[in-house]
Amino acid sequence: MRRPFARVLARPLVLAAVAMAIPLASAAPAASDGVVVGGFPVDVSTTPWTVALSSRDRFGGIRSGQFCGGVVVGPSTVLTAAHCMGEEVVGSPRATDLKVVAGRTDLYSDAGLEIPVGEVWVNPAYDASTNSGDFAVLKLTEALSQSSVIGMAAAGDPAYEPGTEAVVYGWGDTVGIGSYARSLRAARIHVLPDSHCEVAYPGPVDGTYRAQTMMCAGEVEGGRDACQGDSGGPLVARGRLIGLVSWGSGCGRAGSPGVYTRVSEILRALRWESGSRDPRTTA
Repeated sequence: MRRPFARVLARPLVLAAVAMAIPLASAAPAASDGVVVGGFPVDVSTTPWTVALSSRDRFGGIRSGQFCGGVVVGPSTVLTAAHCMGEEVVGSPRATDLKVVAGRTDLYSDAGLEIPVGEVWVNPAYDASTNSGDFAVLKLTEALSQSSVIGMAAAGDPAYEPGTEAVVYGWGDTVGIGSYARSLRAARIHVLPDSHCEVAYPGPVDGTYRAQTMMCAGEVEGGRDACQGDSGGPLVARGRLIGLVSWGSGCGRAGSPGVYTRVSEILRALRWESGSRDPRTTA
C-alpha cells in the first residue's frame, strides 16, 4: 500500500535525514517521460495555483527544500494533504521554516516567492490509518494575487463525472523509483468510477477506498499517475479543483489507480467546521 512515504502518498519527497528514518516501499518503474509519472513539462505561469511546500531545515537546500505540493484556493489560503503536515514529515515541534513556494517552475531557481506559513489547520477528522479526510489548510503570512486562486468544484459538479479528463501537477518522482523532478510537470489522466478503486483497494492490506471522502483517477492501463513528492498537489478538471494527491499503490501501475482527497468533501467539512459560507476564510 502507498502509505505515507511509500507511494501513499504520502507521496512526500523524502530526502536525507527523513529518508533514513522512514523507509520507502519499492515500486516497479512505470513508462514515463516525466512526473507525475507519464507526464510532461509545464510552466507554473499556466497553473499559478500550483505551489510547492518547502522546509530546508528538514529537506535541505536541494530543490528549494520541496517535500509536498499544495494548491492556492484563496489569496492567503493553501490546501495540501494532512499527511504532509504529519510529525514524521515536518517534525515535532513543526519545522519553523515551513514555506509555500509560488511562481517557481524550476526548483533550482530563485524565481517567484517563498512565503512563510503562519498557521496550519489539519482536518480533525483525518484518519491516518485509512487516509480518509486527508487535507490541511495553510494560512500564509503574505497574500498572493487573486489570479493565483483556483475555484473548487462543489458536490454535483460535472467535473467529477467518470471519464472526465483531468490533469495532476507536481514536482514528484517521475518514474516511481526515487527520480524527482527539477521542474514542474503534469499528467493527463481521467476520473474513474469509484468501483475501480473499490476493487483495487478493498482493504486492509492494500488500503480501503472510501468514496465519500476520496475519488479515483488515473488510467486503467496504468502509465500516467502522481507519485512520491506530489502529495497535496492539485487534480484539476474543467478548470476547477476536484482532488488533492493522497495515496495509492505503486506509481502508474495497471489496476492501481491514484486515490485523491475529494474536494467537494473538503468544502463540506470546512463549512461544517467554520460555520462559514466561504471555506477559504477557515483557519
